[in-house]
Amino acid sequence: MNLSIIIVSYNTKKLLRQCLRSLMANSEWRMGYGEIIVVDNGSTDGSVEEIKNLKLKIILNKTNLGFAKANNQGIKIAQGEYILLLNSDTVVKKGALGAMIKFLDDNPESAVVGPKLLNKDGTSQPSAGRFPSLSVVTVMLFREHFGGSRFVRASYDKIREVDWVMGAALMVKKNVFKKTGLLDENIFMYMEEVEWCCRIKKAGFKVYFYPQAEIFHLGQGSSQTGRKEPILNIYKGLIYFYQKHKSNSEQVILKILLKTKAILSYILGIITNNKYLKETYAEAYKLV
Repeated sequence: MNLSIIIVSYNTKKLLRQCLRSLMANSEWRMGYGEIIVVDNGSTDGSVEEIKNLKLKIILNKTNLGFAKANNQGIKIAQGEYILLLNSDTVVKKGALGAMIKFLDDNPESAVVGPKLLNKDGTSQPSAGRFPSLSVVTVMLFREHFGGSRFVRASYDKIREVDWVMGAALMVKKNVFKKTGLLDENIFMYMEEVEWCCRIKKAGFKVYFYPQAEIFHLGQGSSQTGRKEPILNIYKGLIYFYQKHKSNSEQVILKILLKTKAILSYILGIITNNKYLKETYAEAYKLV
């Protein structure tokens, strides 16, 4: 068995159905590439009933355990030589699976490969990036929406080694886990793939962006709590990443940057009477 695909789902019934159809329509899959493991994080929208008659492995959680922990559950029972972490809000284009496996086979120094992610309209979606050094965090917090986004993360037309690829579609050689461990379950959602790729690189492996494989990422998945939770989880993820991988002085500077961002955004919320900004960044400030 070559490939195990792990899909974490939380109330994404229609998207999950669409994702599975794209996999099963793939000629590579019909040739017997491997297994699909769906980890359901306590969905209440009928997701489980939708897939229970399909030939899948299904793990049922009573509550939403988060992205990292749910994926780890799937990884632990996966039998494939390669493991693909795949969001339920994706549609896999024909040939993508085989192309990614072949790339990992042909490049023994590689541990992880990420495809080119596409928006619904077929345009490229930034899905590979730099580790969050202080300069990257500064751009991410204060300039990403003013021409600095490509410095933080981007999409490319050529194969290139990168720091990390987005966990929406990430293929890894299973033997890598023996040296790096699983995803860090202290991160509920967002930043978990960045932290994990950091450990992979420290272990001497390489991470690649591979545009010859393409997967649509619709961006309408399990993050259903609006815009507030992503911001708060990114704050939490950055703080945790720095506690785990950075010096004390870098942690202090990070907190200054995060507090400054929160204060400026809160003031902007007052000036523009924007309830979202005021509520979100008041909570974000407290996290720091």
